[in-house]
Amino acid sequence: MRGPSAAIVTGATGALGGAVVKQLLAQGARVAVPYRENEAWRRLRETTGAGPQLVGLEAVLDEAAGARGFVDEALAALGGRLDALALVAGGWAGGVPFEQAPEEEWPRMLRQNLDTAAHVCRAALPALLKGGGSVVAVGSHAAETDGAGMAAYAVAKSALHALVRVLAAENRARGVRFNAVLPGTIDTAANRAAMPKADRSSWTAPEAIARTVAFLLSPDSAPVSGALLPVDGPAASGQVLRCSAGVPIR
Repeated sequence: MRGPSAAIVTGATGALGGAVVKQLLAQGARVAVPYRENEAWRRLRETTGAGPQLVGLEAVLDEAAGARGFVDEALAALGGRLDALALVAGGWAGGVPFEQAPEEEWPRMLRQNLDTAAHVCRAALPALLKGGGSVVAVGSHAAETDGAGMAAYAVAKSALHALVRVLAAENRARGVRFNAVLPGTIDTAANRAAMPKADRSSWTAPEAIARTVAFLLSPDSAPVSGALLPVDGPAASGQVLRCSAGVPIR
């Protein structure tokens, strides 16, 4: 599979974001990532084993000015080129009915799951439009079902899905594609610790989702734009996934 040459990955210091970074680096891309904590950046460098291909920049993305500053610095580090953007940053809250949730949860979920993606897209689009490219956002399967017990999260992710569809329609003819992957429960150490008695047989490994993200960012997925692709089942390492059109996702 051909990969992009220059990519930005938000949320890279998390389990899924780190897996996406590792996949893109393995395909030969240069990757720029934001981070908030030095220790998280150090761990990412260690786990990926990356050298100068990976660039880290301290940034806060849920404010427009912070996102613009990060993208400007990332573009400078990537030589002014950008052909892939993975919007992995987000957050989860839930566990109680809507009226019992803390009031601050609503704006926090919108800020983490929608505003961050919108700010980064707005800042990155001029560079993507120069040479064409692909954007993949991480949505949520829960936002396309009932989302019970996680109203703020589900609404924020639903809004992100709508943003992906709108930007796909606005930019397809201009050479930039937008898609989203919709995970269920991701098989991470944090989720295992939070749900030690849960049945993990239907959980999805970060690496499997990362392979799907990398496919959607690659030129091999050129016919696909505006898709909300569920990635909510188990996939063994190395297993070949197929989208609805039968195209292999390796």
